[in-house]
Amino acid sequence: MKQAGTENNNKALLILNPTSGVQPVTFIVTKDIERRKDEISACKSMSKTETGPIIRENFDQYEVFVAAGGDGTVHTVASELVDTGKILAVLPLGSGNGFAREFGFKLNVRHLISDISRTESMDIDVIDINENMCLNVAGIGLDSFVAHSFNDLKLRGFLPYVWLTFKTFLLLRPFNVKISIGDEEVISEELFVITFANTRQFGNNAFIAPRARPDDGLIDIVLIKPFPKLFGPLFILRLFTKRINKSKYVRTIKTDKDIIIETDETRFHIDGEPLTISGKVAIKVRREVLKVLKTPGNKFI
Repeated sequence: MKQAGTENNNKALLILNPTSGVQPVTFIVTKDIERRKDEISACKSMSKTETGPIIRENFDQYEVFVAAGGDGTVHTVASELVDTGKILAVLPLGSGNGFAREFGFKLNVRHLISDISRTESMDIDVIDINENMCLNVAGIGLDSFVAHSFNDLKLRGFLPYVWLTFKTFLLLRPFNVKISIGDEEVISEELFVITFANTRQFGNNAFIAPRARPDDGLIDIVLIKPFPKLFGPLFILRLFTKRINKSKYVRTIKTDKDIIIETDETRFHIDGEPLTISGKVAIKVRREVLKVLKTPGNKFI
């Protein structure tokens, strides 16, 4: 695999997280990348702290930086590209791949190289949460509790995630939250979930905010009130059929205003990555600050 900094005529640098996803799949993809070394440059990043320096060292050599990994890898690469004019692309290797699914990125190196050759991009928003950038979705509740537990789980993949989600749901209890939206609205209630969405889904085609767009300058706030757990299968069906917003237990608010939330619950997630935040949380949208490579499967073009 070509090392970062090697001179080449390629327009993209692929940054691979070799620990992402199911290892046999990652191994096969890695071999495919190596076979195509004349078409795309690539290097490995073994940690989040390595990724930033790799991008900065190679910044002037490439137009496109490819995050090869899960949503955490995408988030790390994207954080280096905001407000730079450089283009983000994804080779999805993670468990959920929410961002990649929304923008039509496939686990196919040949198709990725073809998309890069056209170098067309769209400008998207990001959400700031206490200065932490969110590309996709963030929040508190069932999804964040699962993220914290999944982070400690040795197994990876879709099935372990489903098992952990079911277990967490059975033990789920509501939390109290106060939400201030600009100077217009204050909401105080008990919830199972509060999500701040820039795009539509958590991952694996579970659509928490079916009408969200990453280029409209708006944050979709999704509030899920406590509901009888007997309705759990119905909620799952609604998630996967883009109808969660039709439930009487769900309220969605679209806003471009700054948001403040106050809660005793500290277990957040941002783009599926667990994060502990205490005290007041400030949330705002930044418009069209990140370029994302266009693909034929992009849902937002």
